[in-house]
Amino acid sequence: MFERTADEQPRRARRAREGVSPRRYLSDLSARETLGWWLVSRIGIFVLSISAPLLFNRGTDYPNVWRAWLQWDVWHFKAVAEFGYNHGEPSGAPLAAFFPGFPALMRAASWLGIGYVGGGILVSLIASAVAGIYLARLAQYEFPQLANLGPKAALIWFTAPVGVFLAAPYTEALFCAFAFPAWLAARQGRWARAAILVAFASTVRVSGIFLIFALGVEFLTSKKRDWASLPWLLLPVLPVVAFMAYLKKIHGSWFAWQQAQEKGWAREFTWPWTSVLHTVQAATKGHFPADRSDWTWMFRAELVALFVGLVLLAWLLWRRSWGEAAWVAATVGAFTTSFWVYSLTRATLLWWPLWIGLAVLVERRPWLGRLYLAVAIPLAAVWAAAFFIGRWTG
Repeated sequence: MFERTADEQPRRARRAREGVSPRRYLSDLSARETLGWWLVSRIGIFVLSISAPLLFNRGTDYPNVWRAWLQWDVWHFKAVAEFGYNHGEPSGAPLAAFFPGFPALMRAASWLGIGYVGGGILVSLIASAVAGIYLARLAQYEFPQLANLGPKAALIWFTAPVGVFLAAPYTEALFCAFAFPAWLAARQGRWARAAILVAFASTVRVSGIFLIFALGVEFLTSKKRDWASLPWLLLPVLPVVAFMAYLKKIHGSWFAWQQAQEKGWAREFTWPWTSVLHTVQAATKGHFPADRSDWTWMFRAELVALFVGLVLLAWLLWRRSWGEAAWVAATVGAFTTSFWVYSLTRATLLWWPLWIGLAVLVERRPWLGRLYLAVAIPLAAVWAAAFFIGRWTG
């Protein structure tokens, strides 16, 4: 799957004779292959969503396997979709901590009669397909000399160890469905399109603020900079300000989002070295009770994600990819200034340079691709199974 096909050139020639441009043909071929990997990976995750509760159910009753998706933050998104922000804390957590874009689409999709959770699954299903296609296009745009790089990047992304969050009713897939085409547009110098897409991303999660910052850095350092397009870069700020203004109206504070994060998830400002120290302590055996070993392992995974992020940042700085470096640096900085580092594992799904960089390595060393799949797929299966039975998975 990581080798070039032998009949690629004859196919290109045949399409040229039929009047289809090589670039259009390769784009269509890449999209079809990407959607193929998307479909296969989605089927695998849905099989796990049914089988994991049946295999690992600790009770005596036959479990309701469709409730397997209703875990952790899904409760909070469901509560926002169902009740909004001005009805207390029906999910047991301060709902101001969650941006409105994803719950709004969950609510809209629920009108199909599939419920709020089903609506969230549908949104993530569609969004992951869109994001995968644009990740492939972005990879091919950045490295046009490497044929068929795009589907490789999408495959690596779909099979990420934390890939279950691209299928679950979480914000990662939807955010990427806006962020990936936004960055492609920025790289092409289409700043208005990029700004509009980043504005949509900014309604989904707080990472949109980091993406706004990265887009600004990319604009200032790009050879395709167009000063006439500069006002467009202010557009993504508007959804963030509007959400904060709404929270000010109902909760009385412009900083209600941050206060909710502090109350529900201990995300008060902490110096990075102290945050890392707390995370190392949490990753130490014996720090949590024996029945919470999943917490210990998740904090270990957070340290691995932090290491990966720092290596990625060093690579981007070496390549002078200033906009992407700003994106990764802002994300890492945000996660290392809380009481401890957590949820960074999921945030790796947003780092398109990581998945494109891995695809480049695989293109040049195909054996690395086979090694990656040998490690990533079992980890992804374990991670998904843990999620579906209610263990903390990041």
